[in-house]
Amino acid sequence: MNPFPEDIFTEPSDVDPDTLANLGPLTRLAGRWEGHKGIDINPKADAPERREFIEQISFDPIDPQANGPQLFYGLRYHIHITTEEEDITFHDQVGYWLWEPATGLILQTLAIPRGQTALASGQAKPGDDRLTLTATRGQTEYGICSTAFLEYAFRTDSYTIDLTFEGDDAWSYDIRTMLAVRGRPELFEHRDRNRLTRVAPGKPNPLQQILTRRAKA
Repeated sequence: MNPFPEDIFTEPSDVDPDTLANLGPLTRLAGRWEGHKGIDINPKADAPERREFIEQISFDPIDPQANGPQLFYGLRYHIHITTEEEDITFHDQVGYWLWEPATGLILQTLAIPRGQTALASGQAKPGDDRLTLTATRGQTEYGICSTAFLEYAFRTDSYTIDLTFEGDDAWSYDIRTMLAVRGRPELFEHRDRNRLTRVAPGKPNPLQQILTRRAKA
């Protein structure tokens, strides 16, 4: 059954401009975060490698976004990861977390500078303490896209993130990425996990900042 309306062009007319007030289950992510005990388990030629890492994440509210009648509130994010042993960036990632209030759909878009993108989806409601999102290679809706080399050598078949809130000022994640490593008979479970604590609160989205300044003028 088609869940979408026949009118695919008309946008909502009663959109609240305040993103922070409409993020639903993503509300607690807004702001700046740090984690110093991250664990990464990745495939190497001889045996899996375990690395500890330091992580900084920013989540900045964006203005409401409409696809015709579909309305999203969301956060633009940037992840920067380093290690104690090296000065060079260990991992860098950008994207958006989005929530559709009308359906409870949550999305995470991600892009990394090694030629890979993904769109993961899940369902949640305001106040949920745990979020689970998945993406699967080959899907045209919530899928994974990689370079020709990554498809050849380290094919990503699936991505799952479990995110757990601990009150308002801490949260943790566990990411499981299933890789088909060339020459290996079995899939490799690439794991990343960390616990982050708040270092700064979220700021209003650009439109809300403009409206607030205008109201005070």
